[in-house]
Amino acid sequence: MLGLLQLPWWGYIVLILTLTQITVLGVTIYLHRCQAHRALELHPIVSHFFRFWLWLTTGMVTKEWTAIHRKHHAKVETKDDPHSPVALTIKKVFFEGAELYRKEAKNKETMERYGEGTPDDWIEKNLYSRHSALGISLMLVIDLVLFGAMGLTVWALQMAWIPLFAAGVVNGIGHYWGYRNFECKDASRNIIPFGLFIGGEELHNNHHAFATSAKFSSKWWEWDTGWFLIRALQLFGLDLYPVVMTRSHK
Repeated sequence: MLGLLQLPWWGYIVLILTLTQITVLGVTIYLHRCQAHRALELHPIVSHFFRFWLWLTTGMVTKEWTAIHRKHHAKVETKDDPHSPVALTIKKVFFEGAELYRKEAKNKETMERYGEGTPDDWIEKNLYSRHSALGISLMLVIDLVLFGAMGLTVWALQMAWIPLFAAGVVNGIGHYWGYRNFECKDASRNIIPFGLFIGGEELHNNHHAFATSAKFSSKWWEWDTGWFLIRALQLFGLDLYPVVMTRSHK
């Protein structure tokens, strides 16, 4: 089965990395920094692009993701934390992170208490939230049309990326292994100093120490890809008022 586009083997690798990185940036900039923590305000064009892209590539609902993450911060490392390896073991959070997310998304109390201020417009009510599975189905069709049989592999990796790296690596390893710049009440760790692969989410201890900061890097040698994109958006007037760390980094 041939698609409209034929790429060399390395072309598919570049394609998959590009598509998944757009998804990662959507999660860290739109869902995490903008929606969950109000650390910045995005231009409506950028905001809606990420909403649409995440609908296609993850099926995640903004209110659900936001509410679950806010609850994680509010109840961190307790039995009420939706995904704490301290409370639930690293094995469960790493391998069953997506299942923990889906379970908590069904908790109406969590949605009502922690989901305030998320998009509630017509398209959210009638498409993104109501038909969250339609987006990933549409993405499958697009991948198959463009890349033929290889499109199934492209789609499968797109679908696996966030459950593995966000739910497993960040939520699991980010509270289990790594180094700490700041002492805080939770077990958060910076997994590595270079936030290149998960958009800066690797710097998880920095984030927990400064939860409302749009910038996750703290030391001069740390790298936050998400922050670089935010700064780039500012140059084009597409990002407004990012909040940065104000406490001493010593």
